[in-house]
Amino acid sequence: MTLPKLSPLLLGCLAGVLTACIGASWQIVSRSAALTPLGPLELAVLRYALPALILLPVLWPVGLKPAGVSWGVLFVLVCSSGLPFGLMAFWGTRFAPSAHMGVMMAATGPLMTAGLLWLVERRRITHWQALGLAAIAASVLLLASGSLHSTSSTWRGDALFLLAALMWSGFGLAFRRSGLTAWQAVAVVNAWSALAVLALAWVVGVPGFAQIDGRMLALQALWQGVMAGVLGLVSYTAAVRLLGAQAAAAFGALVPVLAAWGGWWILHEPLTVHVLIASSLATVGVGLAVGWSGFNNENLKKK
Repeated sequence: MTLPKLSPLLLGCLAGVLTACIGASWQIVSRSAALTPLGPLELAVLRYALPALILLPVLWPVGLKPAGVSWGVLFVLVCSSGLPFGLMAFWGTRFAPSAHMGVMMAATGPLMTAGLLWLVERRRITHWQALGLAAIAASVLLLASGSLHSTSSTWRGDALFLLAALMWSGFGLAFRRSGLTAWQAVAVVNAWSALAVLALAWVVGVPGFAQIDGRMLALQALWQGVMAGVLGLVSYTAAVRLLGAQAAAAFGALVPVLAAWGGWWILHEPLTVHVLIASSLATVGVGLAVGWSGFNNENLKKK
């Protein structure tokens, strides 16, 4: 019996949903590490060194500097999804809860991507996109206003998440220009990031590993090194390849709600009215900004 061949559209959607689920889970797991002796650098070692080791067979044929990939594109690839991005995100979890990470980092991806597409390709922003981007901006402002009026340091996490989102938005565009396969891109990004983080760890030390419970360390290693470090990047790059950067970003609409409710259920983080409204606004905004236009572009119609 021959199994039916799945269309690129369906495969791209499945990759997008998987990316959203992994992304939300990674945010919750990373936030849980803030309650342990593991710091941003320890998490970065797990996030990049483990997948770099796993993907050595993929890296070997292409090398650290793949043929045909310019140093500029390679630099953007590594910075936007590698160590600089990871350190920003991990550092942010020390200050802000999962729901803020879902809105400030995941939901603002389409906002940042739209800006980069306009700057790089002069792509026009439609009325529906503008409305969606306005909803995303409103969700960010709503959470930010609560953070600024709070006596906590949540605003620092929000700022770091926004910087991480700006970095990540460049990954989809650089990946399209690189000509690499999903596995090759993941292998190269993790290899460069592993070299950098291990050198940094050698200089400043990673004392958190000696103080962490074995089960928690195993959980972090699984999610940071395998799920987020390998499967998450592969699913995202596959969605970009099959759907395009804008359509792939549409699945980020799932992350704010998943992160908010997951943080409440698993980590017992407060689910306030501000958080509920902001995460809902972000979800609607992402759907409007890229949900329709991203799936209605000419490149996708040709697939």
